[in-house]
Amino acid sequence: MRTHRSGRARSGRGAGGTRESLAARIVRGLGGRILRGTLKPGDRLPSEHELVDAFGVSRAVVREAITSLKAEGLVATRQGAGAFVLQARRAGTFHVAHADLSTLEELIHMMELRATVEAEAAGLAALRRSAAQLAGLREALDRMERSVEQGEDAVEPDFQFHLRIAEATGNRHFAGFIRYVGTMLIPRTRVNVIGREPAQRREYLAGVNREHEEICRAIAGQDADGARAAMRTHLERSRERLRSAYRNRKEHSSDTRSTIKRRRSS
Repeated sequence: MRTHRSGRARSGRGAGGTRESLAARIVRGLGGRILRGTLKPGDRLPSEHELVDAFGVSRAVVREAITSLKAEGLVATRQGAGAFVLQARRAGTFHVAHADLSTLEELIHMMELRATVEAEAAGLAALRRSAAQLAGLREALDRMERSVEQGEDAVEPDFQFHLRIAEATGNRHFAGFIRYVGTMLIPRTRVNVIGREPAQRREYLAGVNREHEEICRAIAGQDADGARAAMRTHLERSRERLRSAYRNRKEHSSDTRSTIKRRRSS
């Protein structure tokens, strides 16, 4: 397993920067061997030291990759013994891995999938929601507002808002999809789209919650078309915020490289 050794491994373009893309390479390599059956259930993965040596990365990157493999249900760790392969999924089973969402393209693909599923979910929720479910949506909005005011990232109440819409459809498969994707469906868990300043964070998240309020208002009024449109608008804006964050980061990286180059030449 020494085919990747060439000093420090080079990263691809990742949503979370160098470490995430390097971890994704390890996940793809080991995950592929597990799914192909090269590594079988019960097999022990190479040790942390062996993986560091084989891929030319740091221990932190290896640990991140193992955490991702655990989240995908491919391996389990045993204290003091290492990581062991679990029963692989059947070929063809629908699966979204954390490592798969490491590029802008993949994140945009996820947003497109969400727009299709969640817009219809919002429309059905408007027609089928109960008074208790509507109260649950409003509770999620209030929780997100409090979270924003306290300077938090508000990921959990954001996720709960979308999950409760799915539950209000009365179709368990909508809720199952949202639970399966989990907080991966929130773009800011994959890339910084908010900014570093507390004021920027509050402004960004307050805007997201205003879009949630539009969705909730349509569902409360049992306006199925309005709910679909509001959800689609919300996700389209999320996609554009994601694109903008990538452009800003690319420009920042370019400026940083130019500054370093000027300093070295002076």
